[in-house]
Amino acid sequence: MESAELLAAYEQMTVIRRTEKAAHDLFLQGLVKGTTHLAAGHEAIAVGASAALRHDDYVFATYRGHHHAMARGATPEECLAELMSRATGLCRAKGGSMHLTKASTGMLGSYAIVGAHLPMAAGAAWSAKLRGTDQIAVAFFGDGATNIGAFHEALNLAAVWKLPVLFVCENNLYMEYTPIADVTAVPRPAADRAPAYGIPGEVVDGNDVVAVQDVVARLAGRARAGDGPALLEAQTYRHFGHSRADPAAYRPAEEVERWLKHDPLDLARGRLVGMGVPEAVVAEADERATSLVAKAVEAAKSGPAPDPREALTDVWADGGAAWRT
Repeated sequence: MESAELLAAYEQMTVIRRTEKAAHDLFLQGLVKGTTHLAAGHEAIAVGASAALRHDDYVFATYRGHHHAMARGATPEECLAELMSRATGLCRAKGGSMHLTKASTGMLGSYAIVGAHLPMAAGAAWSAKLRGTDQIAVAFFGDGATNIGAFHEALNLAAVWKLPVLFVCENNLYMEYTPIADVTAVPRPAADRAPAYGIPGEVVDGNDVVAVQDVVARLAGRARAGDGPALLEAQTYRHFGHSRADPAAYRPAEEVERWLKHDPLDLARGRLVGMGVPEAVVAEADERATSLVAKAVEAAKSGPAPDPREALTDVWADGGAAWRT
């Protein structure tokens, strides 16, 4: 990754971090209903992976998926408006925080059922293979999903059919409130399962955007060449609790401190300075990100409420439900 590419990646990660902080603040102000699952700390996985993908590749994410939606082209305004149930939201107020989707950019959804989207990603990869394109599908999921049946079913079928799909585990050490190590027989919950299906299993520092881009580019190239699926375990850490209802008091203070010192933004910033990029240039990227998100917050707040008459649009393929009645 050249310095200009890294600077752009750093700015994109900063925009995502600022948007997550805005979502947090808007929730505390009572403007975001329901709950939110913030991905602050996970930015390098989404940005690094997306930098290695093509615009027509498919991405599937979990309910902790704001970073993936923005990495694939959703704007902060679209995301925040969706969280605040505005008609200008990414899904016109029909999805909320846990279902951000932008099919036009290949972001085929965030899914609240743990592991449910892994077979869907395999299906998208099968579609690409059937149509003879060299698109790939990428499923991002948490460490907890590695103990779900759909994880094993998807890996098995993808291996049998040699599908062009990447399975990327965002291992932040906790499955909601339970340490993944307490309930898993192998030390690396994703990568250590790969040999059972005869596919490559690798581990990457999920807080290093350059390392993530490099490994995803290599595995994506392998999948495009017809060599089948791969499983990548990206080690990272969430800065907030599981959801806004979780203060995360169960995490050891020294563990939190250690991971906060390994922040994706700090790593990228340090690498930029090491490459000779002036600190003033990096500061300008920070300022642009801050300004963009501040404007997005105000624009999202002023967005109109959704029209109840549109409640059943976008539900069925033809845009309506008349054919079912």
